[in-house]
Amino acid sequence: MKKYFQFEELGTNYRREIIGGVTTFLAMAYILAVNPNILAAAGIDKGAVFVATALAAIVGSLIMGILAKYPIALAPGMGLNAFFAFAVVGAYGIPWQTGLTGVFFSGIIFILLSLTGIRETIINAIPVQLKYAVSAGIGLFITFVGLKGAGIVVADKDTIVTLGDFTKGDTLLAVVGIVIAVILMVKKVPGAIFITIIASTIIGMIAGVIEVPKSVVSSIPSIAPTFGVALDPILHDFSSLLNIQFLVVVLTFLFVDFFDTAGTLMAVADKAGLVKNNKLPRAGRALMADALGTTVGSVLGTSTTTAYVESTAGVAAGARSGFAAVVTAALFAVSLFFFPVLDVITSAVTAPALVIVGILMVSSLKNIEWDQFEIAVPAFLTMLMMPLGYSIASGIAVGFIFYPLTMLLAGRRKEVHWIMYILFFVFLSYFIWVR
Repeated sequence: MKKYFQFEELGTNYRREIIGGVTTFLAMAYILAVNPNILAAAGIDKGAVFVATALAAIVGSLIMGILAKYPIALAPGMGLNAFFAFAVVGAYGIPWQTGLTGVFFSGIIFILLSLTGIRETIINAIPVQLKYAVSAGIGLFITFVGLKGAGIVVADKDTIVTLGDFTKGDTLLAVVGIVIAVILMVKKVPGAIFITIIASTIIGMIAGVIEVPKSVVSSIPSIAPTFGVALDPILHDFSSLLNIQFLVVVLTFLFVDFFDTAGTLMAVADKAGLVKNNKLPRAGRALMADALGTTVGSVLGTSTTTAYVESTAGVAAGARSGFAAVVTAALFAVSLFFFPVLDVITSAVTAPALVIVGILMVSSLKNIEWDQFEIAVPAFLTMLMMPLGYSIASGIAVGFIFYPLTMLLAGRRKEVHWIMYILFFVFLSYFIWVR
């Protein structure tokens, strides 16, 4: 086992990998409660979605851990589930069954692109300066997500955002958690983020901010209402798929998942020290894990499965190999029986982990050549638009549009990979016709 996962080469051990895997799970366990609630708004059975969410996470994380050997966990992605429920079903009026078919088609296309090596080629063609910017941007993004989820940052009609009410229990618990995390990190305590999550949960229960679970074990809901439904339109009513709206749905799922996953892979791998010569080893396998997770997840009954940026919390806790992803997958399997316990892991508890990880990821900014304006512009916009646009993919799109332009204007066109010019038109088309 140690030899397969390259423990010695990566300087890790079972303890670090287990703590890292558990930390990643705790940081992303909220999806087991959130995803069913969001997709239920589209009319899908909540119990079935809960099971589909856990199973999709298990499949994706196992493939990532065993095949790609990266400490990255997968699960149905936030943002895409909201797009599924409120745009595809709500605004477009497309039945949720057909929506799942759209996810299935995007997954099949992902698989084909991964098998041909196109996705891996694109990732390796991205200049190292933009990879650093993507890493920093994701750091800012997940910090903002953490602060927003905990109520430390809230919406404001006059200033767009402002500080929240620190007298509220959830917000105060998150602040206490951040203080604990900072102290433990400064003192270089091993597993600081994991300890913070556990400590915050206990403090929240004692203070009455977090409800003590009424039960520990519950029966697993039936997945029958959603299982295989994605295939029904293909088998029985294929003509219903031959329209522009369905094409837009598939393209949107394709675009967002492709570049969300690419950005997450680059950021997590860079933070774990796994990027070699500006290339991501076994990138094709990692992308295949994402593609298979999406395809399997759609058949089970959930929206697009993607690599989770919360995996950086596990990396910060010590994870370096695919064994951590296997641990996370195992915990998702166990969670099928212990949903009442997981339900108490709130955004206030996970916020400190996201803030600390954000701080660690922004350190990549030191590697960007800020004195070269043609580099600084796309790097800055990539980093800035992720939190402001509330989308990793949008940040990548804006930065990748500006990079070829500034490099051309600076007379450095030969330094730009030809794929970056193609991506320029792809992203431009996305903003004009799709988004």
